[in-house]
Amino acid sequence: MSQQSLDRTTTSVMVVDYGLGNLRSATRGLERAGASVTISDDPADLRDADGIVLPGVGAFGEGMDNAGPFRADLVAAAEEGVPILGICLGMQMLLTSSEEANREGQGDVEGLDLVPGRNVRFTGTQKVPHMGWNELSVERPHPLVEGVDGEYAYFVHSYYAEPDDTDAVVATTEYGVEFPAVVANEAGTVFGTQFHPEKSGETGLRVLRNFVNIVAEE
Repeated sequence: MSQQSLDRTTTSVMVVDYGLGNLRSATRGLERAGASVTISDDPADLRDADGIVLPGVGAFGEGMDNAGPFRADLVAAAEEGVPILGICLGMQMLLTSSEEANREGQGDVEGLDLVPGRNVRFTGTQKVPHMGWNELSVERPHPLVEGVDGEYAYFVHSYYAEPDDTDAVVATTEYGVEFPAVVANEAGTVFGTQFHPEKSGETGLRVLRNFVNIVAEE
């Protein structure tokens, strides 16, 4: 575990290091948003976290394999109401399953199932992976997306979430098809962004500040 900041006057956030995240850029973004950030590869540290960030790049199956040691503590944290933010692959891992694992011949790979649903691949004529800036459309109120309706965020992905419950969709965008840009669980304390807030300029910084504020209020 490496401590990135020791300022206890600010909100404490733990970034999960399971080997597939943009840890440096996520940490810098959170620190700009006012958080005191710790990066940890020890699942036991999650038990004392005020807020948790699950970043991620790469394949769903590999992500879940790497994150396996964290599963029980992430689920326990969610049940206790600890705010959890998944980013890109980290958001997809919050769901129940993904078509990606079957496509890669890995069979059924179980996600964290904190937001029931599955991840599906773009099937239209659009270029995959989807890379670029897209407009966010807020579908329902949630403190994570306060102030970002109509703003643009940066996406890099080939799969997108299909939650079982449409109420889990907080914000959407379009790339040949409308898909969730932000999802949240029923309690509103576990949520994810398909886009990379740490790469999304002022829009992303606003989202990270909103997350830090959520953590501070818990």
